[in-house]
Amino acid sequence: PRQEINRTVTIPHMYQMLEDTGRNAAFELNFTRKVPSPIVEIFGDSDPAKWIEAASYALVNQHDPELAALVDSLADRIIKAQQPDGYLNTHFTAIQPEMRWKNLRDWHEMYCAGHLMEGAVAHYQATGNRKLLDALCRYADHIDALFGPEPHKKHGYPGHPEIELALVRLYHASGEERYLNLAKYFVDERGRPNPHYYDVEAIARGDDPKAFWAKNYEYCQAHVPIREQTKVVGHAVRAMYLMSGVADLAHEFGDETLLETCERLWANLVYQRLYLTGGLGPSHRNEGFTTDYDLPDETAYAETCAAIALIMWNERLLQFAGDGKYADIIEQTLYNGFISGVAQDGKHFFYENPLASAGDHHRTPWFICPCCPPNLSRILASIGNYFYSTGNHALWVHLYGQNTADVTINGENVQVRQTTQYPWDGKITFD
Repeated sequence: PRQEINRTVTIPHMYQMLEDTGRNAAFELNFTRKVPSPIVEIFGDSDPAKWIEAASYALVNQHDPELAALVDSLADRIIKAQQPDGYLNTHFTAIQPEMRWKNLRDWHEMYCAGHLMEGAVAHYQATGNRKLLDALCRYADHIDALFGPEPHKKHGYPGHPEIELALVRLYHASGEERYLNLAKYFVDERGRPNPHYYDVEAIARGDDPKAFWAKNYEYCQAHVPIREQTKVVGHAVRAMYLMSGVADLAHEFGDETLLETCERLWANLVYQRLYLTGGLGPSHRNEGFTTDYDLPDETAYAETCAAIALIMWNERLLQFAGDGKYADIIEQTLYNGFISGVAQDGKHFFYENPLASAGDHHRTPWFICPCCPPNLSRILASIGNYFYSTGNHALWVHLYGQNTADVTINGENVQVRQTTQYPWDGKITFD
């Protein structure tokens, strides 16, 4: 039922809001905007990208010609905005073309690119049409030509992680190994000192690195290289997207040092910095972490997007050895700090999810920064991906809920049916 409300109410509601706020129309490149622009406008491309991802997953679950036509139309608008060199970002094409790639720390270019890549992969998987996937491969090629370890390239990485996990997905969809290697470069390069890249780029654009409002690079998890980090710090969504990419790369390259990093930071988060609900990031100031055991109820920030990224990270960690502790975190978060983000009517949302309120905290139809609604929607539409994994001669069950699934185990097609009223009772039957 929640998936059906997501498809028939939430996704159309979000599309209308994206239309009304000009986020879809931005891809026509005929808008104006004051400079300097609010950051939530600068990264506006990420919201239609997540909408395409959510809608594509919904189409996999249920044939819907009207929704399919909307998805196709928006995909065409996105493709039309692409520049001849592959670049695809509305703000830095229409408003500040001279500032392309000048502020990776703050301006979210790679974050938007990552969400566009994820949307393109989902669109291709849902429709079999490569047009959006090919466009985003061209954008990835453009980024790969600019960034990397070679002396003639920029040695930068995103202030808001997301592209790392997206490049791994793009690699699997396209087979292009350069995308995987680029993701690895972004993770390995992050936080290297002497000189620090964010200092270098700030000086290059005429800014004082010491004037950074957050005071240090913990905010964007770039204070030290990832393998040296001992606590989850800074902006909670950024931290969880980064760790999802780190887990992907630990798997792809068989890198034990990255897996050890994941396990170390997971322990700090789960045992010292996580709410009972799976919420994370208690502070409004940095939308993220403070100190161990600082978990106030009424002022909890606990952003919906952070809970979503936590689910994504634990799903990846679950694939290494099938350790149930990761499935426990997924379930805890899904039933509490995640689903609280959307009302049962499907069109009112929480950005923050405090654990207590004096009655003055309510869901709203939209936000100035609308990252959470389409993020919620893409997880709801793809929730089936989190239920099962396959292993040698085995089906691994991670979540309970009534469903049927078609899976391939050892080359054989198997249909499994799970019958249950969970969580209302604990009786679960598998056929």
